[in-house]
Amino acid sequence: MSRSIRTLMFLCWMLFSLSAFSAALVESVTGNVRAGATASTATAVSKAQRVNPGSVVVTGPKSMATLRFDDGQVILLNENSEFKISAYSFVRNDPKRDSFVVDLLKGAMRSVSGLLGQRSARAYAVRVPQATIGIRGTDFMVALVNPAYFSVLSGSIGMTNTAGAVAFAAGTTGTVVSATALATTIAASALPASVAASFSQMSSIVISAAGAGAGGTAGAGAGAATGAAAGGVTLGTVGIAAAVVGIAAVVSSQDDDAPSTTGTTGTTGTTSQ
Repeated sequence: MSRSIRTLMFLCWMLFSLSAFSAALVESVTGNVRAGATASTATAVSKAQRVNPGSVVVTGPKSMATLRFDDGQVILLNENSEFKISAYSFVRNDPKRDSFVVDLLKGAMRSVSGLLGQRSARAYAVRVPQATIGIRGTDFMVALVNPAYFSVLSGSIGMTNTAGAVAFAAGTTGTVVSATALATTIAASALPASVAASFSQMSSIVISAAGAGAGGTAGAGAGAATGAAAGGVTLGTVGIAAAVVGIAAVVSSQDDDAPSTTGTTGTTGTTSQ
């Protein structure tokens, strides 16, 4: 097997392996939004910037951010929020590797599920200090003011903690006081004023249909955006694919110019630098 073919096969393996480690693209930024390994070391982010698993995203006063994951999942962060992508893996043709685990540490967020949440609901979890939230093709909001409050816009969610699990359908508003108390429904009018304002603001924002997919990397090029959940590959994968083709072409060229081993007299090619 020629060196170029071996190299191409190896790079193609890297291409499909790395696609599982992609995460989210910053789709919109308003005000002071930062991201990093920790909240204290987070630095300013801009639109179209990549946010990888393990990152903490922080929004300041009067600031908001929209993150779109490679499967089409959308997270909208309200002001004064702190959010961590604890685990994320999405491979379009391998649902067994799906994983979406995020933590809302402070503030409020809205979640609109994508392909991963639709096909692998058990792999999806939004964690707050009081409970873990699971979904069934859902658009919901949650806010932390100790206790936690939530509102289900569509689909349904499950709130699970040491006290048990409770399901809530679309149109439901509720609260969970602690990790040892069951979540319960409440009237929307019973929401604290700050939570009601957050929910009103977030629900008024139009989020494009989940599943559109817009994953990417800053270095892949603006023209390479292909939706993962729409049947394509992520932007980051497109960039890697371009690199595969480019490196393979170089290696192939080197193979063509290499000394011949079929005759008694070899010819050495010249490679331009």
